[in-house]
Amino acid sequence: MSDPWVALRRFTQARIALGRAGHAVPTQVLLEFQLAHAEARDAVHFPWHIDTFAGQLRGLGEEVLILETPVRSRDEYLRRPDFGRVLDEESRTRLSNLNAAEADVALIVTNGLSSTAVELHGILLLQAILRVYRTRQIRIAPVSLVANGRVALSDDIGGILAARVAVIVVGERPGLSAADSLGIYLTYAPQPGNTDAARNCISNIRPPEGLGYEAAAAKLLYLTEEAMRRGVSGVALKDEMGGLLNEA
Repeated sequence: MSDPWVALRRFTQARIALGRAGHAVPTQVLLEFQLAHAEARDAVHFPWHIDTFAGQLRGLGEEVLILETPVRSRDEYLRRPDFGRVLDEESRTRLSNLNAAEADVALIVTNGLSSTAVELHGILLLQAILRVYRTRQIRIAPVSLVANGRVALSDDIGGILAARVAVIVVGERPGLSAADSLGIYLTYAPQPGNTDAARNCISNIRPPEGLGYEAAAAKLLYLTEEAMRRGVSGVALKDEMGGLLNEA
């Protein structure tokens, strides 16, 4: 009799219907698990080539700021998540003295817990985001690139810039089926002390297996416009946009 679990494997990247060899899983399955574990560790520990990333954005005509948190090593980033939630004093001063035009959106990128995700998907996702924002004439502050940041860093940066909305693109915590996933977090009226209840999240951006760039950008545009129209985000802002096709 055929195992119905085997037919379900084509619908998920989760490890189901692995089979067995005696009392253990088959060797091939074990090797695939070990490879996925190694890829997840690498995603966390690999450095983000932030200068190259900034050069690519500037080549597209974007104004870019490279800022820093108090984190001075990847190990410290993992041990001290609080350090990743704020800028260091030099970066705060630079940002405060920027004299940037009034902005609707403070757009931030950080490698978070997956440098792999930002390296693979960051530029293409940002292109999609900037494209949809500009179709609606949404005013965007210079793009802030910050290595070793956490989600709440968007409150610090958005607050200094006095932006109506802060949007941070971050490498998500890698799992054993996805080490290259990006997330987007949006917060209305960013300011230090906000909790995650004040944020909306678009997750698993990693085409072709996950959400596509254009679909993620369209969802972000919807949430941004609704946040500015209603003056709320997070649990107070429900996603009523409906389904999106998973387009790369």
